[in-house]
Amino acid sequence: MLPHTIRNLLYLLAFYLFVLTAPLFAQSTPDGEPAVGSADRIALWPDGLAPGDKPLPSPRRIVERSADPALPDRYIDHVSTPYLVVHRPARPNGDALLVIPGGGYQRVVLDKEGTALVPAFTEQGGTTLFVLRYRLPGEGRADREAALADAQRALRLIRHRAGEWGIRPHRIGVMGFSAGGHLAARLGTGFDASVYPPTDAIDGESARPDYQLLVYPVIDMYGPDTHAGSRQRLLGDTPSPELLQRYSMQTRVRMDTPPTFLLHAGDDDVVPVGNSLLFYQALRTAGVTTELHLFPHGGHGFGVRGTAGLTSVAWPRLALDWITSLPPPPRTAP
Repeated sequence: MLPHTIRNLLYLLAFYLFVLTAPLFAQSTPDGEPAVGSADRIALWPDGLAPGDKPLPSPRRIVERSADPALPDRYIDHVSTPYLVVHRPARPNGDALLVIPGGGYQRVVLDKEGTALVPAFTEQGGTTLFVLRYRLPGEGRADREAALADAQRALRLIRHRAGEWGIRPHRIGVMGFSAGGHLAARLGTGFDASVYPPTDAIDGESARPDYQLLVYPVIDMYGPDTHAGSRQRLLGDTPSPELLQRYSMQTRVRMDTPPTFLLHAGDDDVVPVGNSLLFYQALRTAGVTTELHLFPHGGHGFGVRGTAGLTSVAWPRLALDWITSLPPPPRTAP
């Protein structure tokens, strides 16, 4: 039997270990999201709601579509109070990516185009990921710019707090998938659009990404390659020709659009490869640095899980190498 003094010391040690580690086990909720107020969950807006917005009639919902606990496949919808979930590397390289998952502007996919990126981009690549839970159109919200407002605010927030997270403020990119790629392209071509009133010092930051990665993105809204579901959710049943033109991202490219990495599968029958081709040509015409990778197989929505046995398995490494190859921003005069 242990001496009384040693036994008491062990009890005390166990107690203090519990006190110190208990918060770590209380950081997530039953739906897999970080708890409100935890360091890994960051509200976008000071009061939770965006300026002028109001809560949706339906509460926020997270749905798990996978029966395999090792491969979660959640989505979220009815978002009233948008937020970021942060994935930090053990050895940050100073780069950050605002990740905008897809979901056809009907839902936001959380794992296939969110947490599944962590091994390649965060653990191996050293990139800090900020995965966006954004407001969706078509849920009783009339403002079709709400998602862009969330993306702008998220980029500004990351830049404003870059020093806190070991991020270089001029190495912050955006990566969007499918309809999230459309939103990322809206950010990259409309980073200075006035879509919400400034609220605090964060809104004094630039919302321009330093680079953008668009993975099987929705781009076109009026041609044969249009993704009808995304168009209907964003623009309604009978959008005007002016709306179709305005929200076709190949028409919005400008000279200061960020350098762009495009990735698509040739056999994508949901969002056809013509979307990336249109955007690539518009970028070249505008003189914007761009790199395009087309893989013969992969379909749509492959993320990083659906690439086994395909040449597209290499895309995370290609993307990280491309980011590394980008030149530093020009020095500004003192």
